[in-house]
Amino acid sequence: MTDTNVPTPQPSPAYRWLVLIVISLATFGNYYIYDSIAPIADILKSDLGFTDENIGSLYSMYSIAAVMILLFGGMIVDRWGTVKSTILFGAICSVAAVLNAVSSELWVMLTARFLLGVGAEPLIVAVTCALAKWFKGKELAFAMGVSLTIARLGSYTADLSPTWAGAAYEGGWQPPMVVAAVIGALCIISAIVYGILEVAAKRRYTLGEAGESDRLVIRDLFTFSRSFWFITLLCVAFYAAIFPFRSFSIKYFIEAWGLARDVAGQYNSVLPLAAMIATPIFGLMCDKLGKRALFMMFGSILLMPVFLMMAYQAVPLTLPVIMMGIAFSLIPAVMWPSVAYIVEERRLGTAYALMFLIQQLGVAGMNWLVGRTNDTYAASAANPEGYIPMMWIFSVLGVLGLVFAVLLRREETGPRG
Repeated sequence: MTDTNVPTPQPSPAYRWLVLIVISLATFGNYYIYDSIAPIADILKSDLGFTDENIGSLYSMYSIAAVMILLFGGMIVDRWGTVKSTILFGAICSVAAVLNAVSSELWVMLTARFLLGVGAEPLIVAVTCALAKWFKGKELAFAMGVSLTIARLGSYTADLSPTWAGAAYEGGWQPPMVVAAVIGALCIISAIVYGILEVAAKRRYTLGEAGESDRLVIRDLFTFSRSFWFITLLCVAFYAAIFPFRSFSIKYFIEAWGLARDVAGQYNSVLPLAAMIATPIFGLMCDKLGKRALFMMFGSILLMPVFLMMAYQAVPLTLPVIMMGIAFSLIPAVMWPSVAYIVEERRLGTAYALMFLIQQLGVAGMNWLVGRTNDTYAASAANPEGYIPMMWIFSVLGVLGLVFAVLLRREETGPRG
């Protein structure tokens, strides 16, 4: 007769890290699909007649969809669990990548990017919640850092695609999109493998549980602490600067710095590469030292000058790109794990979804604004100075990041900290 009082063992470290690698491959595919537009931005303009506002709208459409689905998607994660959620949203991402490769019509591409937003951001929520289930305490920030390193390898690979898949770019806009669709299949494949691993583990091990999700009550969204809201606003300031910059960065490097496409892609890849290296390091440092608000103040100070350094070409391009990469790495290494410490586990999916939703509002508006600004000032290879207003907009966001970091520091060191 089985003794039901005998506790089941915890998963081994090797098994948990295998789960982390597998589930992170879903976000690798997701990140590649998202960043596959930037290397062909100038081709879309020259071959298909797209404006910078059109290109910005491709990214804004993703963010609009993310805003519409994220809160609902967070509730799905809380109610359905991470296995069903990752499979559902991973499948949507894979379908979006295929749709993006089938037509040169702007409305089809906008539809594909909308569908990608429906799947990608809730997929990130599901992966983040899964990591919080498998990793606890002082392992969590490092685990999230490693996961984001794998995910950003997708961005790095997309940025370098003009180098390793140069032949595809010789055929115009469509072959690079076909490559993205093939790599995007990882979103659903790795989600299914993760599901198999978790189902098998539940038969043998004790796993963390997200708990029963509350029904959605709108007023409850405003019961999160002030620290949560400062963390969210910090994320908005950083991401609304960095992601819209990456939307146009390769085109900007080609037209304002006179770089070849493959070289521009290599420079752009410095950002995710620096983040891949720095995110786990900062995660470990925060696990050991705390002081998260101080880390974010440091990141804001790094971010403020980098866009103006590039705009006026005052220093070699590598320096501001590396500085931006280090600043970029602080959000997932420092801020994302912080949410798991200040929000109860059963509300974690909703909290992350709400945070990502507000981020996407900022990113959506900024992508459109930057594209419109570039068109207004006729930014192009013939008029590289037209990109300078865009860079000033991004610098202002760095200043706002510092303000929110200071407010977070005051809140956390005050009597309620």
